[in-house]
Amino acid sequence: MTDNKQDNKKISPALQKTGNVLLHISRFVLGGVFIFSGFVKAIDPLGFTYKIEDYLHAFGGIFDSFAGIAFSVAVLLSTLELLIGLNLIFKVQLRLTSLLALLFMAVMTPLTLYIAIKNPVTDCGCFGDALVISNWATFYKNLFLITLAILMLIFHKRMKTLLLPRFEWIAVTMFILIGVGLSLYSYQHLPLIDFRPYKVGVNIPEAMLIPEGAVMDKYSTTFIYKKDGLQKEFTLENYPSGDSTWVFVDQKTELISAGYKAPIHDFSIVNAQYDDITGDVLSDPGSTYLLIMYDVAKVSEKGAKKTEAIYQKALALGTKFYALTASTDGDIQAFIQKTGVTYPFCKTDPITLKTIIRANPGLVLIKNGTITGKWNWRDFEKK
Repeated sequence: MTDNKQDNKKISPALQKTGNVLLHISRFVLGGVFIFSGFVKAIDPLGFTYKIEDYLHAFGGIFDSFAGIAFSVAVLLSTLELLIGLNLIFKVQLRLTSLLALLFMAVMTPLTLYIAIKNPVTDCGCFGDALVISNWATFYKNLFLITLAILMLIFHKRMKTLLLPRFEWIAVTMFILIGVGLSLYSYQHLPLIDFRPYKVGVNIPEAMLIPEGAVMDKYSTTFIYKKDGLQKEFTLENYPSGDSTWVFVDQKTELISAGYKAPIHDFSIVNAQYDDITGDVLSDPGSTYLLIMYDVAKVSEKGAKKTEAIYQKALALGTKFYALTASTDGDIQAFIQKTGVTYPFCKTDPITLKTIIRANPGLVLIKNGTITGKWNWRDFEKK
């Protein structure tokens, strides 16, 4: 103990000051990342839920059975991240918070390494839709953060707390309530900030355009042929075209480098007759309602009654109305019989529908292809 005190005395005041400054910068960086990560997930709890479900389905097996609690896990994790970040910034329960941050990163770092290697999902979702980074970038980011978390735990005593112990627990309670409150409010209505490409004010046709000269995806195609019992791989340049002695076995296409991808690249509407009416809907100069129900089986009866009321009002005003779903024809018919709704149904990709609006059902108003309004079914009266 005496030797440590003597060693500390040997450290110059300037060096100690520099060390403390770096320690506080580390605290702000670590806390800021946790706050940003937790906040963007908390204001879009359904988006985070979908991402957790993607992970569970990708892992398969027993993990699939946990999909039912994905929403609760989403709220829990976003609140935990916010709590850790706010505690670090305001120096609340630093030892416990540093330990939580380290444990959190100790779980996430090897997980993101696995994801980077196996690539079960293309986007980790660590910053929601606000900031999309690659799986490898996520892993390297976590290596940096776990280093900061270790520093926080080792040197937390160097940072003086701002609050008395009893007020620290009041702050912890308040931070938890903020995290849960943000998630529940955004779930009941819509995300406070819309980071997705279908935000209000976006013109969908313009967002689907690919600029002239944009770099396109590059693929490598390999053909496998068989001759005299032996298989051989060929490219587009040297495959045995016209040579009947070679028998085609298989074809492999691999993405070499990703090119430009338009913000909206997967939007389409197919009517009950299987006609693509995307262009007609987006070019209509009048107002058009798009009722988004990615899964009619998950629509509440109260929500269904509200959708029919909106449709009848649209009919009276001469406003066009399309219900977009990814449900099967059988599920649609069962939904119609159960609820008595009379509006027309069209088909759209489920991921697209979940991206357009975080509600089931949700309502989108477009005019000449531009999104002019979006509402959760609970807020239909406000439109």
